[in-house]
Amino acid sequence: MPEKRIVLRNCGVLDPKDISTYLEKDGFKAWQKARTELSPEQLIAEIKASGLRGRGGAGFPCGLKWELTSKAPGDEKYVVCNADEGEVGTFKDRYILENDPFTLIEGLAIAGYAIGARKGYIYLRAEYHYLLDLLTGAINQARDRGLLEQFDIEIRQGAGAYICGEESALMDSIEGKRGEARYKPPFPPSRGLWQRPTVINNVETLMNIPQIILNGCNWFSQMGTERSKGTKVFSVSGDVQRPAVYELVMGSPLRELVEGLARAKAGRFIQIGGATGRIVPYEMIDTPMDFEHILGAGSIIVFDQSRDIVDIVRRTMEFLAEESCGKCTPCRQGTRVMVGILDKFAHGQGEERDIRSLEELSSAMMLSSLCGLGQAAPIPVVDSLQRFRSDYEARIRKN
Repeated sequence: MPEKRIVLRNCGVLDPKDISTYLEKDGFKAWQKARTELSPEQLIAEIKASGLRGRGGAGFPCGLKWELTSKAPGDEKYVVCNADEGEVGTFKDRYILENDPFTLIEGLAIAGYAIGARKGYIYLRAEYHYLLDLLTGAINQARDRGLLEQFDIEIRQGAGAYICGEESALMDSIEGKRGEARYKPPFPPSRGLWQRPTVINNVETLMNIPQIILNGCNWFSQMGTERSKGTKVFSVSGDVQRPAVYELVMGSPLRELVEGLARAKAGRFIQIGGATGRIVPYEMIDTPMDFEHILGAGSIIVFDQSRDIVDIVRRTMEFLAEESCGKCTPCRQGTRVMVGILDKFAHGQGEERDIRSLEELSSAMMLSSLCGLGQAAPIPVVDSLQRFRSDYEARIRKN
């Protein structure tokens, strides 16, 4: 199955340092159409009808998020692009920013117009510092050509913390605070950045907006599945011959991505969605990639027969324990207890009761953690116990 490039359509085609090459490719025509032909209400209705869902992992309907924010009381509102991309194995947003910053700027401006925001922020991952000049130059070129009238875009660099990819911790970081998850409700559409209504969209989500406005909601909604419209961009790495960024129509089989494009050979398991993503046996390679089945943030890591799943899960949990903000006890303590138990298995000292402890602790963390980090951290443990339990049992200490 060939790629279907919507988000990546300009990557490798235009000069990311020269806005004129973007304008030659219908650049900012969607922005012009939105302001001259559509009211904010009509614009939001178009995005809702398209079926576009957030590409950051949660899959919340984009148009609904915009509608909630636009209707929230308050004269001052904000739109934020989450370009933190701290998820393990994810590098698609970096590729997009490097190759096509102008579409992102246009999408951000359209979002601002839709919700009545005069200010937008790009929250850039700390490790992407080298992209700061490129993004700043793109914004300045758009501003100099009068394309950002009554809308200002500011770049804020990330704090180098995994937790700041979570929307509430991200807002605290922009405000100059230590990045920690906030209690919810309230949610950002009602009380977000500086307690004002705020839309937070992922890079990939915003990259879809100009094409939806230019081509219409029906064009977009005809691609994909019933509940997962459009395309999805994936970062594929691990034991593959062609690690890269690919874009496929929603609902495409995992096999088309892993074997067809990335040219992987017989693997053992695949982790989908990053450090907190699902772990599936290679036998499930025909699973459709959509929100109905399995998706996440777009990270696909393939592991071959030489990989030790217990060691992979242990190292993943070490990472999550280190990156926990520590605000809530289930995540702060739970991740560290899990590391201790997994260490026992790694050294052949596990016990049968340790498997039960991992299962019970996973359930407690999923139910009681404050944010998505703690709620999703046990997923690799749960999946590996369910699908590769014999690997753990083989490491139980023989008395």
